[in-house]
Amino acid sequence: MSIPLAPDPYDPQPTLWEKHPHLGWALAVFAGTAFLTYAAFPPLNQGEAAYALAIPATLWAYRRPPWRLYAGTVLGAQVAAWTALLAWLYHVTWAGLFLLGPFMGLLTGLWYLGAGWAIPRLQGHRAFVRILAVLGLASAWVLLEWVRSHLCTGFPWLPLAASQWQKPALLQVAAYGGAWVISFVLIAFNLGAAAYAHRIFFEGATGLRKRSPEFTVALIVLMAGTFPFVGDFFGQQRQQLVRAAVVQPYIPQSEKWDPASGPGILRLIEQTTAQANASGAPEIIVWPEAVVPYALQRDPGVVPWLESIAHRTGKPLLLGTVSVDQPRTPEEQWRNAACVVDPAAGVQYPVYAKRHLVPFGEYIPLRPLFGWLEKFVPIGGDFIPGDSARPLPLNFGVTRVPVGVLICYEDLFPGLARASTRAGAEMLAVLTNNAWYGEGGAAYQHAAHSVLRAVENRRPLLRCGNGGWSGWIDEYGNIRSVLTNEAGSVYFRGARTVTVTRDARWRGRRSFYTEHGDWFLLVCAGLALLGYYTLLVLPKPRPAADGETAF
Repeated sequence: MSIPLAPDPYDPQPTLWEKHPHLGWALAVFAGTAFLTYAAFPPLNQGEAAYALAIPATLWAYRRPPWRLYAGTVLGAQVAAWTALLAWLYHVTWAGLFLLGPFMGLLTGLWYLGAGWAIPRLQGHRAFVRILAVLGLASAWVLLEWVRSHLCTGFPWLPLAASQWQKPALLQVAAYGGAWVISFVLIAFNLGAAAYAHRIFFEGATGLRKRSPEFTVALIVLMAGTFPFVGDFFGQQRQQLVRAAVVQPYIPQSEKWDPASGPGILRLIEQTTAQANASGAPEIIVWPEAVVPYALQRDPGVVPWLESIAHRTGKPLLLGTVSVDQPRTPEEQWRNAACVVDPAAGVQYPVYAKRHLVPFGEYIPLRPLFGWLEKFVPIGGDFIPGDSARPLPLNFGVTRVPVGVLICYEDLFPGLARASTRAGAEMLAVLTNNAWYGEGGAAYQHAAHSVLRAVENRRPLLRCGNGGWSGWIDEYGNIRSVLTNEAGSVYFRGARTVTVTRDARWRGRRSFYTEHGDWFLLVCAGLALLGYYTLLVLPKPRPAADGETAF
């Protein structure tokens, strides 16, 4: 029986990195993925990061890391990034931030787990299998974004396409296949670039072997999603649609529904509106979501007050308001609504009622289970959703403009803006109140979705927020005007008149996406299934002999 020798204290000791060879990868992938994901969106607004945010994790997947380490790293990076992106939620609820941030991160992390499963299996396969797998993974990202827009009533905040909100060149394809196509193009590029990097740096490829079919296809996808649609910019026939005075009253949320503050809020709105009407020669006046601290049809003084302002200014008002059907009866129904007040005819009925309500903000879902929770908005009982996309008609002079209204975060949902456009809207208007979320990145993140809706439907879009982001966006995603104060901040109290124009070529005409909807999702479902099938079923070819070239 041999006795083991004691370790020699003078023997070289392995370093931490030698003991844990994947630790460096894990730290780099965690930091790189979290930072690039955060940087791609407001407040950092580095849209170029969207072309690289998945490269660290997918490149590491080629190295076949230990599964638990890989899964923990990519999930942790997503949880960190999404919690940071949604940090503005703490102004409303810390609990909501630390529930929603990790939930969004884990949901997005599912795609990274799928990529971590698929990519190691690509090695040794023929080029067409690897290409189908890359396209299938890009499609899976899109399908996951679609699931996010429906799961738990839907919260499609910051799809990858939103990272390009200030870069119109890639946005134009949304008019044909929706914002889904933009996300597909970006992820396909990430996957192709990771495959190319692995071939160069880790496979030791030289000469023609450096070529990466995956990267070639990714470049083709990028060019196909960009250059064929750049021509839409040219030959525009811009004509004035409306001059709108956009009013930001910036009412503090602590005062908004305080009965004692009501009269002061009305005076503030009157003064700001009078100043807006006296300068800029507007044709209409626009107020944000639920601007009046009393309910339309329930509080008797609201309608006369609104009609008196419209009469004095001589301009129609487009405003967000709380509306109550069958007021002061057991059957009364509260709605987050919008209406037009004509200077001659008064309040126009029917009003628009918000179609997609905010859970725990405007109603309590599954009341038998969650009825003990309080709503964030201290108004009456649960709100009732509307069911009509009918535009509100704005009449000024001899001009009539049907406006498709989106309230609060309804511009996150492509189907709502599309339904409004199909119902006849020639302009979209987003009336919102982002003042709940402080003066961080929330208003900018929210505005990014409005850009996508404008491009998808080829309609100019006017935004009016309680304190920002307010302005207008043209049919091609160009941000034409943003309301800011002298310091350049969107968070301020005031008003400005903006001239909304449109390209006459789109008057009365629908975009391909408006006409045909989410057809691209079916393409993605097919590609995802095909990529999964080929990866599992088709056998790998024999290894290439010396002198042969196998792609």
